Amino acid sequence: MPLDLLSLGEVLLRLDPGEGRIRTSRHFTTWEGGGEYNVARGLRRCFGHPTGILTALADNEIGRLIEDLILQGGVDTSHINWVPYDGMGKRVRNPINFTERGFGVRGAKGSVDRGHSAASQMQPGDIDWDTLFTATGCKWLHTGGIFAGLSESTAELTIEACEAAKRHGITVSYDLNYRPSLWQERGGFAAAQDLNHRLAPYVDVMIGVLTDSPPKAGPADPHAADLFHNECAALRPLMTQLAKEYPNLQTIAATLRRVHTASINDWGALAWHQGEFYRSRNYPRFDILDRIGAGDSFVAGLIHGLLTSGDPQQALDLGAAHGALAMTTPGDTSMATLPEVQSLIAGADAKVQR
Repeated sequence: MPLDLLSLGEVLLRLDPGEGRIRTSRHFTTWEGGGEYNVARGLRRCFGHPTGILTALADNEIGRLIEDLILQGGVDTSHINWVPYDGMGKRVRNPINFTERGFGVRGAKGSVDRGHSAASQMQPGDIDWDTLFTATGCKWLHTGGIFAGLSESTAELTIEACEAAKRHGITVSYDLNYRPSLWQERGGFAAAQDLNHRLAPYVDVMIGVLTDSPPKAGPADPHAADLFHNECAALRPLMTQLAKEYPNLQTIAATLRRVHTASINDWGALAWHQGEFYRSRNYPRFDILDRIGAGDSFVAGLIHGLLTSGDPQQALDLGAAHGALAMTTPGDTSMATLPEVQSLIAGADAKVQR
């Protein structure tokens, strides 16, 4: 079956202590997750698009557990590179992500063990892009700053993938997703921005805003009709400038979040699309069970809208609603259904359904 989307990224095994803390828990629930992978899974499970993951895993029991979780999500696994395991993890391992959900005044917290991961050792030349894109009939390539930030080789591989996608007329989306932990030994934010500027000419849909001084969310303006008035006022000129600098960009989108507590946030989204701005509905003082992966679920809904109707407003609404629903369930990935997303966009409430 032809694939609508391929994601290039690392897949981690998430160990979730539920309502407890990592440091005191004796029981963990396992999930799979990863910034780029979560988009492919959400696009498959909620929106019904055939998708695949381009990654590498060490061939041991942990790797096969991650594979089993990916298969449950319906994402094609035939493009996973299985790397022989050395028995101790000295040369290659599978990444593990311990994540607390957070509650109230205690924020969510992650503790990632991803050194020497198989995905971080992927190299330019590992994938025959021309054969791959021709064989899969791929329409869309999604990747992001998490995978590109794993190592020097994954950065170069990401550039190679985006260049090849453009040769084949494939839409490319890139989520900036800056993580300080990935860059602290490789030049920090400035080095990440340098890579992003190298990648931007090959991107059609940019998630986030490429700037050296990210806008900070100020206090809510009680006199503004728009919940995110301050944030949007700061983001619009940045998006406009980015579009002028990189005329290849068709869409620039960003989620809007104001944190009241770990379990109560304001949520929404803003997008620039071919010269016009669009806003999703606001989700004020939104109750959260698990915020991890909400941005990835937003991207999945946005891509679904752009792939199907091409209507930027509809795409933004789908993304914001899908991201909101993803925060009501545990794990990195969405458990929402398309009818639930559509119902939320239409203004449905949280009454019992029976």
